[in-house]
Amino acid sequence: MSSMKENEYVGKLEKKAVKPTANRILVLKALDNATNPVGLSELEQIIDTMDKSSIFRVLTLFLEHDLVHAFEDGRGVLKYELCSSEGHCNNQDAHIHFYCEACRQTYCFPTLHIPTMNLPEGFSPHSINYMIKGECPTCKSHHHLKS
Repeated sequence: MSSMKENEYVGKLEKKAVKPTANRILVLKALDNATNPVGLSELEQIIDTMDKSSIFRVLTLFLEHDLVHAFEDGRGVLKYELCSSEGHCNNQDAHIHFYCEACRQTYCFPTLHIPTMNLPEGFSPHSINYMIKGECPTCKSHHHLKS
């Protein structure tokens, strides 16, 4: 069961100043239903009624309007997840991600916030990517069973 209803998708798009279209609602719904951050190819499999370039156009628009965050997973693939802030995103919901080198799954830790960085004067960050690489508990336990 989806965590958001159709009218909530429309509302979320309108709050971020994005005109709700069928395609945009489809992409938003797919991102909302995803349990982990997803890449373009995964979204293409989930939304079989849209082609890759259409999905990419929607994601690009979502990025411009702070509807999604994009970050590089542990192997250079861009992953997308919904931004939880209502208006303009100020990196308040920026959190740590974990990439399992064994199963290649990317995990989100929304409660683990990225430490505040005091950058030198004149530097203003637009996005922050905090990625930890290692083994998830499932792969770690399988790893120990083999050895």
